[in-house]
Amino acid sequence: MNATQTFSSVYGPVSSWRYGRSLGIDPIGSISTCSFNCVYCQLGEIEQKTGDRAIYIPTQQILDELEAFAPWDVDVITLSGSGEPTLALNLKEILQGIADCTHRPTLVLTNGTTLGNPEVRNALATADRVSLKLDAVSERRFQGVNRPIDGINLADIWAGIEQFCQDYPGEIGIQTMLLSPWDAQTKADYISRMRSLGVDEIQLNTPTRPKPVNRQLDGRGNHHPQESRPYPVQMLPCLNPEVLQNLAREIAEATGIAVRCAPA
Repeated sequence: MNATQTFSSVYGPVSSWRYGRSLGIDPIGSISTCSFNCVYCQLGEIEQKTGDRAIYIPTQQILDELEAFAPWDVDVITLSGSGEPTLALNLKEILQGIADCTHRPTLVLTNGTTLGNPEVRNALATADRVSLKLDAVSERRFQGVNRPIDGINLADIWAGIEQFCQDYPGEIGIQTMLLSPWDAQTKADYISRMRSLGVDEIQLNTPTRPKPVNRQLDGRGNHHPQESRPYPVQMLPCLNPEVLQNLAREIAEATGIAVRCAPA
């Protein structure tokens, strides 16, 4: 992380095409920590690659920093930040504290690697919304795009997602990043999986944001426009907007699920 950047567990608000005006909560800390190291990650290269759950930031510190943002004039309060938020062992406590303090809807963005853990599913039940990452329907593509830590495979993640979708009482979105067009078999497999889950919404994205070459705290909220970022970035291939929109229509017609695309 850039030495001039000061860490706060609360950041924003930022504008989200998926969820509106969002105040970010980072339960992970200044060192990016995740069980994935996605090729498109807007944080840059993940510094600590792990699936271990721990208390990375004390709950009270987060709630104290949250107070400075009152009266929380936002549509949602989102747990994401510097990696995989469900690695925070105090996730449930954080969510309950935010709800008690702000009375605003809460959202967790997760890569799904911890959903096989009943303690994680229990903690997430406290959130009003959960957005699950699913970028691939084949193990080969999963390993190539998400670059998980050793021991994580798509079959286990899928089993956790299925279990979670059966139990969770809130609103579920599936977030899928596309770097290239899908062939017919990939589309068919994805549609079949989405039908079986019956989620509330599917969100299709493509990496229009540049990826920092090194870890940048700024990446949490995407505060700097591309042309003024004071650090080197890598541009990634992204899907033509028309191709993305056509895929969205195809999935929506085949599943009956609302599908939204990132703005071009």
